[in-house]
Amino acid sequence: MSSQFKTVTIAGGTGNLGYHIAEAFLNDGSYDVKILRRKPKTENEKAKLLASKGAEIVYADYDQKDDLVNVLKGTDVVISTLSDSNANLYDSQAPLLAAAKEASVKRFIPSEFGFEYKVGVHQITDGKIRFEEEVIKSGLEYTIIYNGLFQEFLGWIGFDVKNKKATFYADGNKKLHTTSLSDVGKYTVETLKMPEARNAFIKVAGVTLSLNEYLQKFEEISGSKWEVVEDKEIKHRYQNKIDPIPSFEENFKATLVQNEQFKDLNNDKFSFTPRPVTEVIEKLVKQAA
Repeated sequence: MSSQFKTVTIAGGTGNLGYHIAEAFLNDGSYDVKILRRKPKTENEKAKLLASKGAEIVYADYDQKDDLVNVLKGTDVVISTLSDSNANLYDSQAPLLAAAKEASVKRFIPSEFGFEYKVGVHQITDGKIRFEEEVIKSGLEYTIIYNGLFQEFLGWIGFDVKNKKATFYADGNKKLHTTSLSDVGKYTVETLKMPEARNAFIKVAGVTLSLNEYLQKFEEISGSKWEVVEDKEIKHRYQNKIDPIPSFEENFKATLVQNEQFKDLNNDKFSFTPRPVTEVIEKLVKQAA
């Protein structure tokens, strides 16, 4: 598969997701890769590592449109992997989209990389949806990638390896799409070589298992029987301020797990087989030891 694009700029390329996407592009070898970081310049081990592999590290002030535009000139594809400490993925990405348009970028891939949601489910996902709508209206080509939960975040979603305890925010038979960060990187690279990914929503998953099936793998790999706690009422308690009142983060976790999983996966359009989820779980178990 060949691509019409040459230069890719990854905003947030030293973060959890961005680093894996940057690595995938560097390993592919078909593109000039730029890592966009915020000013002021600071020391960063991941940036050094990516630079040693051939990436160019560039800096911009996101509050200065001209600065962003100048940095993005000559870029064919902008990939946003930006996150936001205030959970506002609309405002954090809007300056990047405006500058990309002015710099004549050809394609924009927003910081989605999660689940497909309906409007009104949660403020974080509503911000993503609003921004996706702006990307679609921008006139730039776009690809929006859904990949479910990052497998490396299974611990965050309720699988507590250290304490051998699983917290289920839904019935144990609830299915959950998950994908490793390295495979999200590979999927992103290949979308640039697929005609059907132009102005499209791409839906992929490394694996789709029930909460019980993920638990079984954690138990097998850790060699232990785990305690299971079910808490399906978190969203209700959060919305109605019922004790014990869940945190904002707990409410978001429950929203994610309880959300309807997207259908019509596009895995068959890609050239590789996703890595087994057991590889990631083995790593999580070792890290907790």
